[in-house]
Amino acid sequence: MVQIALTGDVMLGRLVDQSVIQNRSVRPEALWGDVLPLMRAADCRLINLECVISSQGEEWHPATKAFHFRASPRALEFLQVAKIDGVTLANNHVLDYGAEALTDCLARLDRSGIKRTGAGATLEEALTPALFEVPEGCVAVVALTDNEPDWDVTKTTPGINYVVYHDRGLVEPYRSRMAQAVAYAGRQADLVIVSAHVGPNWGTPSRGMQGLAHDLIDLGADLYWGHSNHTPQGIECYKGKAILYSTGDFMDDYWVDQDERNDLSFLFMLEGEAKRSSRISLYPVRIENFSVRLADEQEWQFLQRTMQAKCKVFGTTMDVEGQVGTITVK
Repeated sequence: MVQIALTGDVMLGRLVDQSVIQNRSVRPEALWGDVLPLMRAADCRLINLECVISSQGEEWHPATKAFHFRASPRALEFLQVAKIDGVTLANNHVLDYGAEALTDCLARLDRSGIKRTGAGATLEEALTPALFEVPEGCVAVVALTDNEPDWDVTKTTPGINYVVYHDRGLVEPYRSRMAQAVAYAGRQADLVIVSAHVGPNWGTPSRGMQGLAHDLIDLGADLYWGHSNHTPQGIECYKGKAILYSTGDFMDDYWVDQDERNDLSFLFMLEGEAKRSSRISLYPVRIENFSVRLADEQEWQFLQRTMQAKCKVFGTTMDVEGQVGTITVK
């Protein structure tokens, strides 16, 4: 049985950086709290890193871009203590401090042994899958985003793997780009995960987002791992493959909407054989004091009720075993 832990957005900048990471009295384990044993027990741990880790660079277009997220280099210690194996970087904050900070971040991740995908110095580098050896096989991850078209990577300029899509999926030349990337990943690994940082911060998945997810599965992806939305969204089973439309916010310093409860989400644990994820376990978590913790009973009841309703839209049933949600992929 292979277990792959996925989280939503992990933002280690601003107050998380100032209050936790730069505070030498705080041990790195404290960031993860009682979620840490679950993370460490997995065979592979993957996050969307929604910030740049660097001490370099200047804010990108501060007059027009409202938020800039950068974590100090000590953040790597906090990722390593949780045994984070890989990060996806195709998002709207990894270039908040320009190409200099991005390049520095890439080098620091490489030296720390944390694999990455979705951004790079060249298009080829951004599209190169991150590969992870797990019991019974290999997992490949590629990443894309529909945010910040100005950051689109080229053959000669650093950036992110930016894509355009509509209700029927990706449009050219982005479809050909992703078809090649997914096919290449499939030749290297037994399971291909596509990380997609797409859509608005709030609301249910649009028809375009559904078209994108279906298109990527049709191109050969085995699992669609979505984020960007501040709250977890429904899970769809499509042609025997799971689509996680949004895994929500896992760690940040954001304002909390008391109706949406964007401080609540899940640690998503993919379980099954290396060539197929047959079950997803959802462990409820909350953001507290710029760290992550397991949710309490009242918070779990809210997450259970809302997630079951969101999954029902896609004809998916979330069963409950104690204080854990389970979805059978079929």
